[in-house]
Amino acid sequence: MKVALVHDYLNQYGGAERVLECFLDIFPDADVYTLLYDRSKLSDRLKEIQPIISFLQKLPFSKKFYERYLPFYPIAIEGFNLLDYDIVLSDSSAWTKGVFTDESTLHICYCHSPMRFAYENFHDFTVGENRNKLEKGILRLLINYFRIWDYAAAQRVDYFIAISHHIKKRIKKYYGKDSVVIYPPVDTDYFYPSERKKEDYFLVVGRFKEYKRFDIAIEAFNQLGIPLIVIGDGPLKGKLMRMARKNIHFTERVDDATLRAYYQNAQALVFTPLEDFGIVPLEAQACGTPVIAYNKGGARETVIEGKTGIFFEEQTPESLIEAVRRFQGMKFKMKDMVLNAKRFNRERFKKEVWEFVMEKYREFKNA
Repeated sequence: MKVALVHDYLNQYGGAERVLECFLDIFPDADVYTLLYDRSKLSDRLKEIQPIISFLQKLPFSKKFYERYLPFYPIAIEGFNLLDYDIVLSDSSAWTKGVFTDESTLHICYCHSPMRFAYENFHDFTVGENRNKLEKGILRLLINYFRIWDYAAAQRVDYFIAISHHIKKRIKKYYGKDSVVIYPPVDTDYFYPSERKKEDYFLVVGRFKEYKRFDIAIEAFNQLGIPLIVIGDGPLKGKLMRMARKNIHFTERVDDATLRAYYQNAQALVFTPLEDFGIVPLEAQACGTPVIAYNKGGARETVIEGKTGIFFEEQTPESLIEAVRRFQGMKFKMKDMVLNAKRFNRERFKKEVWEFVMEKYREFKNA
């Protein structure tokens, strides 16, 4: 079989890129296509590949200001020549589902989410982010076009895989398509508990984007006066740092070994966003650390109330403060958290993806 893997952009390293690493383990001879590529931002595993990159890479300042080229993304993804492949496996949070394939090619999309900024996060994306008036005006005009293109692109996919039941519902709502759920991989071999005694800090990890709602955690811990460590970077970093009092410490993105140590030693991970799935809460649990999570989205599928963490009901500082105080009177067993995280391990993911792709390929060829 000739296989192509299509990934939105390789200019950062997060959960989607960990999925791609597993796809490469399953199909080591596959060609990789991507819109943009920045080798310096990737893991050692992904630095080894030689992807086929779209014309966007050649545009001025595309590495730094890639969002300004959004109007060209549909053209770029449709420009890839994938007509000679037996299987195209795309993993998409926005664009890669839109590739053109031959009628003899099976296209399976591993969907991280329908185009988030065009639907649920539309107002945050066009108004709430740190943009000038011209950018905001242009984005408002473009969003309707993106929605139309996104729906048409989804109809080109033969089968969808959703990362969670939360995303399964969104795929049905926005694309009218059924999907199966295969949870993303968590490296439970790398993330494991420490025998050291827990320290007194709570932890927040992620990109500083509007929808992450880290401002809730900042405001809550300002009032609580409890140590909070915030790991990450992004456009809202300056704003969040200005909000924080002395009990809140910021550190930029760290390597995996340092992140693991932060997970291992924290009292709890605080998880404020409504996420499609959320790898971070499972990495924390794999390290024996409970989670205090917003009770919506993917967290409801990864955190077990009272056993591996607790939920707060509203995205407000008051609701989070109540949850933290409730948490402080509870005890959690490390074994429960580790076993829960292991349900999402990498080998399970690779096995489920391989079996699904092969089953659908046989059906596709025999149709």
